[in-house]
Amino acid sequence: MNRTALVTGASSGIGRATAAALAGRGYRVLGTCRDPESVTSTDGVEFLPLDLTSDASIEALAGRIAEVDVLVNNAGESQSGPLEELPMEALRRLFQVNVLGPVRLAQLALPGMRSRGYGRVVMVGSMLASFPLAYRSSYVATKAAIKGFANGARHENSPFGVWFTTVEPGSINTGISSRRTKYVAADSPHRADFDTMIAALDRNEAAGITAERVAATIVRAIEADRPRQRYAVGSNAPFVFALRRLGPSGMLEKLVHRRHDLSR
Repeated sequence: MNRTALVTGASSGIGRATAAALAGRGYRVLGTCRDPESVTSTDGVEFLPLDLTSDASIEALAGRIAEVDVLVNNAGESQSGPLEELPMEALRRLFQVNVLGPVRLAQLALPGMRSRGYGRVVMVGSMLASFPLAYRSSYVATKAAIKGFANGARHENSPFGVWFTTVEPGSINTGISSRRTKYVAADSPHRADFDTMIAALDRNEAAGITAERVAATIVRAIEADRPRQRYAVGSNAPFVFALRRLGPSGMLEKLVHRRHDLSR
């Protein structure tokens, strides 16, 4: 293997599992996190500092990312809250971290990929982009946006041997529930339903698939000759996507919300 991969958010969860899987398959792996010195076990991964909220931090990677053959945009923030209570500054940060930062990294990687005639850009999305959930509208919007960029860009870049794809996990047991940002007032009219949804979300994630299973799907997408537009994994993905194609949208909306104990 003579390929170089860069995985963002490689210090934990899906990013760490993906970086380790790629290193195990012979890739030279660059992993990013906000504080590389805090990483205690590297698994053969070279760690670089990256703060997706900082344009300067992103641009500082330009030289290293030019040599990358595979970019896995995994780092991101999970956010919850009723739409009317989401602070605008929190929304701006979320879109910077989950959308604009990853897009800029792809822009920096593309010239080198195109010149070498090979490249893979994987956007780690979420099945919620296909099955939206109440009180997750901001997160859903960012994952839908990143998928939209990938879907359009694959047609622009595939003639040069550069393929974009989106991997959409369902519920994952990575401990992300403890890091999710929440915005809801104590006296919010949405408080009861919000708390119900969060409890169900945490329960589903605790019973979710492992980060290693998602990583295996990401590796499969990377190593495909012609990666598919989307790979979904977990949460009975084959069944629910088939149901999405064949069933009425109203029924799917009810099923998604019932899975999170929201019956209205």
